[in-house]
Amino acid sequence: MQTKFIQVLAYGLLTLFPTFSFAQFSNPFAAEKTIAQQRQDILKKRDETLKALYQAQPKAKAVIDKSVGYATFSNFGMKILIAGGGTGSGVVILKDGAKPIYMNMAEVQAGLGIGIKSFQNIFVFQTQAALNDFVNSGWTFGGQVTAAAKYGSDGSAYQDAATVAPGVLMYQLTDSGLAAEITGKGTKYYKNTDLNK
Repeated sequence: MQTKFIQVLAYGLLTLFPTFSFAQFSNPFAAEKTIAQQRQDILKKRDETLKALYQAQPKAKAVIDKSVGYATFSNFGMKILIAGGGTGSGVVILKDGAKPIYMNMAEVQAGLGIGIKSFQNIFVFQTQAALNDFVNSGWTFGGQVTAAAKYGSDGSAYQDAATVAPGVLMYQLTDSGLAAEITGKGTKYYKNTDLNK
């Protein structure tokens, strides 16, 4: 009952503060830029994110190379007292040469705390079905997982990745490097209709 109350209160506070509005921050690259410029900024951030990931975990490159596709997201979040939220933009890259798919993310958190955080999420899709589900279903990441998922003899290749759904691995980068524990509670990923026209 108390958890439900806190969640309702958090959602209510987010609607009261324009600075936390998902609509306002749904695409941090959008401020007075053309659609082509926004796409270019997201692709540039994708390149920077992959470079940082490969420096932090060189084996991640082989994991991505063997995948059917991957996604990178740059996220920005704030928390004041019991309400918090985050937003970001990203892109899904398909290995079959199809056009990039641009997406947004939105996050709501409840719980005590004050702070500002920025981080990058990298999703690796091991199956086409997992990729399609992520892109087309308004995918929601509702839990919290610990890193270092391992799979048989290839276990070392997946070090510092977490399994967040069937066929989906995830890496998370923070200002201090590769996250030891991946978080994403209450985060929704969905297509950016403007950038995919």
